[in-house]
Amino acid sequence: MNYEYEELKAGVYVCRSETHSFGTDAFLLTGFSAYRQRDLVCDLGTGCGIIPLLMQRHRAPKQIYAVDIQPEAITQLRLGIEKCDSAPAIVPICSDLRALTDLPFGQFDLVTCNPPYKAANSGILSAEMQKQIARHEIAGDITDICAAASRLLNYHGRLCLCCRPERLADVMCSMRANRIEPKRLRLVCKTPESAPWLFLIEGKKAAKPFLQIEPTLFVRSGEGLTSEAAQICHFGEQYL
Repeated sequence: MNYEYEELKAGVYVCRSETHSFGTDAFLLTGFSAYRQRDLVCDLGTGCGIIPLLMQRHRAPKQIYAVDIQPEAITQLRLGIEKCDSAPAIVPICSDLRALTDLPFGQFDLVTCNPPYKAANSGILSAEMQKQIARHEIAGDITDICAAASRLLNYHGRLCLCCRPERLADVMCSMRANRIEPKRLRLVCKTPESAPWLFLIEGKKAAKPFLQIEPTLFVRSGEGLTSEAAQICHFGEQYL
C-alpha cells in the first residue's frame, strides 16, 4: 500500500491512499457540523480519519471516537495520528457500526458521517471490495447509520451527515424512524448554474419538528472556490 501524508495545518497530518482518501465533501461536512470544544464526538465510517483530523485544526473537541469497519482505514488513521506533532484526542475503533460495543452510548454530543452515497445493488461496483464498501451500502445502509447514531447520542445530541440529493428522502425518513428529527438542511451546488450535487443535514435526537433550510452553498466561482467555500475548506486558517 502506497501512503501519502497531507498536512492539514502546521503539525496535523492525514495519511491517504488510493483506497482511502477524501474530497471536498469531508471539508464541507466538518464545517457544517459546527462542532464545539466541549463536545464528545463519534465519526462513523471515518475512512482515513479526515473529519476527526480536520477538527484538530481549530478548537478541537475534547474527544473523538473514529469508527470504521475496514482495518486498512484504521491503520491509515493511526499513521496520521502518529505523524501529528502532538497526539490528538482521537480514539480509532475498528468495528462494524451495526455491532458497536464498549462506547459511551447515550453520551455523545455529535455524530458525523460521510456515508456511502450509492444504495446497495445500484450503480457499477468497483473491483476492489474496499472501494465497494466506501461507495455502496454494502456494510450498512442509511437506516443502520441513523440507528447507530441514535444509540450514541445524548438527549438533543446532533447527527450531521452529507449525501447526494437523490437520497434526501431516504435520509430524512431514516432519521425520523430513529427518533432523530431533521433540523437543518443545506444544498450544495458546484456553480450557480448547476443543480445541487450534495446536501448537508443536521438532525437532533428527540427534538420537535422544525426544519431550517439554509441558503444554498456555491462551491466554485470561475477557476477557483467561492469566498465562502474557501473559508469553509480552510476554516481555522485565520487563527494559525
